[in-house]
Amino acid sequence: MADNYLEKKMEQHRSQVQAARPVQKGGLSALLEKNRSTRGYDSSFIVRKDQLRRIVAVNTKVASARNRQLLRFRIVTEDEAHKVLPHIRMGSSLPSLNLPLPGTEPNAFIVVCSIEEPRPSTFIDLGISVQSMLLQAVEIGLNGVCLMSFDKDAIISGLGLEYEPLVVLAIGRSAEKHRLVEIGAGDDHSYYRENGVHCVPKVALDELIVD
Repeated sequence: MADNYLEKKMEQHRSQVQAARPVQKGGLSALLEKNRSTRGYDSSFIVRKDQLRRIVAVNTKVASARNRQLLRFRIVTEDEAHKVLPHIRMGSSLPSLNLPLPGTEPNAFIVVCSIEEPRPSTFIDLGISVQSMLLQAVEIGLNGVCLMSFDKDAIISGLGLEYEPLVVLAIGRSAEKHRLVEIGAGDDHSYYRENGVHCVPKVALDELIVD
């Protein structure tokens, strides 16, 4: 009985110590804040194939509807970047900038495909996959952007794809500065640039939670 009493007291003490510890900076919250859609990259940094493989590897762990795992991934490194770059479009809310700016083009991509005709659950899987890959990119010091505006036929032809591409991820080391801007639910959600900083409006937490 005494041993059991001491064990319970030790467990209670450990719980109190854990609760009293300050929240550490970093972790998921920090990754989420750093995970900004990036449209300008450091052209001197060449993304390696092993880095792209590490990013794609998250898909061996993430959830999948009915565990069907229908997504496939085509890694594109610097030597093939010319097969993708002319066929993507970035920054639709900033058309006058013609992003990416000269000299800030990405040199690596991950093309995400489906091995079957997409269904609603495919796009749930796609969202989970893309967010997880971008978070992994941030964790290893890179950034990316998910692109759904691209010339599908040109990319299929250029890369010799067997499957239909759903999105293209551009990956690289960011050359941009980003800032999150808290807004109300009824405010303009469009991102914009201010003094060279890419500003991303995000609805305040209290307006996201409904009664």
